[in-house]
Amino acid sequence: MAQKLERVAVYPGTFDPFTNGHLSLVRRGLEVFDRVIVAVAKDSGKNPLFNLDERVEMIREVFRGQLRVEVEGFSGLLVEYVPSKGANTILRGLRAVSDFEYEFQMALMNRKLKPSIHTVFMMTDYRWLYISSTIIKDVARLGGVVEGLVPESILARVVARMDEQRSAKALSASGEPQQT
Repeated sequence: MAQKLERVAVYPGTFDPFTNGHLSLVRRGLEVFDRVIVAVAKDSGKNPLFNLDERVEMIREVFRGQLRVEVEGFSGLLVEYVPSKGANTILRGLRAVSDFEYEFQMALMNRKLKPSIHTVFMMTDYRWLYISSTIIKDVARLGGVVEGLVPESILARVVARMDEQRSAKALSASGEPQQT
């Protein structure tokens, strides 16, 4: 009898921070795939709030005990990383039409670079269509409430990091010497 191949999807992103929209996508992905690898990108061209190790650690905490979800950092080309994990599928989330153009371009470039890799698009749950990591950071930076928009285990770290940044900014504005 032929052995069933494991269906593995790689869900890449910066995840700075990981939101309930990301969590929703992983859960939906697990309904289709046997295993989902959350691949936290080091080389994103963005200025992250959390470093790579912090982001990986926070996401691992969210999925602690869930054997079908792996979390690890990666750098370099995604199309080189995906087959190294025994996968041939990239899982990407779509929130709105505005996401589609960028995601479509990326999927086509990945296909050009490595035709054997497929991109699967999934919609996040409608409750999370309006959130992104950038919006979460902007709201938190300005003192707004982001509770219920990120996993509970991540919320305290986002709030603490924003408090640190506000304190550092206030110290620098007051002319007080900063500690390094």
